[in-house]
Amino acid sequence: MNKPSPNQVVGPIKYQDYSPRETGVHWWGNRFLLFVEGVTAVFDGFTALDLPAFGIEHGELRVIIGPNGAGKTTFCDLVSGKTRLSTGEIFFDGRSITGLKETEIARRGIGRKFQTPTVFDSLTTFENMELALPGQKQCLRDLMHSTGGEEIAHIDSILQRVHLIEKRNIQAKYLSHGQRQWLAISMLILMEPKLLMIDEPAAGLTDSETALTAELLLELKEKHTMVVIEHDMDFVRQLDSKVSVLCEGKLMAEGSIEEVQQNQQVIEAYLGR
Repeated sequence: MNKPSPNQVVGPIKYQDYSPRETGVHWWGNRFLLFVEGVTAVFDGFTALDLPAFGIEHGELRVIIGPNGAGKTTFCDLVSGKTRLSTGEIFFDGRSITGLKETEIARRGIGRKFQTPTVFDSLTTFENMELALPGQKQCLRDLMHSTGGEEIAHIDSILQRVHLIEKRNIQAKYLSHGQRQWLAISMLILMEPKLLMIDEPAAGLTDSETALTAELLLELKEKHTMVVIEHDMDFVRQLDSKVSVLCEGKLMAEGSIEEVQQNQQVIEAYLGR
């Protein structure tokens, strides 16, 4: 596929902003873990997403914001393989993942947490974590599997980190909404993906839970590349990371939270609503 012109504008962002200094066959690979090129998603004649160029750098925590219908969830659906591209190509960790099934993309190292936490209510916090261990197939015989000492220690260290160690043997249905969010994120961490895609982690949380969730994501930033979809601007501010603004399927602006909040286009299209 031909790359857009170096002077092509992606919203207010020039394509050259997504061009690393290195050159070569994989001209994007040294800078970006995830890169999409010429990507569109069209449904019944409606263009839900149109990204000539967009990348997430290695080790980055990127926040994506925008009004409802801006294309945020569509972007995650395309990257995870849930939805097929209309045009374009998606590269991850130096290889194209365009057209691969969700399960194969997950095996390549992309993990996703949806807005509603996906946990098993009838299982304890620890048992939910056991099911997320690499190699598990989430069936009955896995529940009969004897988890090794190192695996137990690893699970407990994560539960300690997210303040769930005291809820270790409690069924997930008795956890608060915030605790269920932390459990879902912990299960994702345990799968050891290279890229974490987290959808609205602060939705429905108390102020204290929101602060703790921000702390958790900032800690994870040290070891993982992350994309966070969020509406809560106070939470976005706590993350103190680069923000991308989508509107009507296009990239409108990028920068710090202060920069995008001062962008007149963003104010009119999103923040001023």
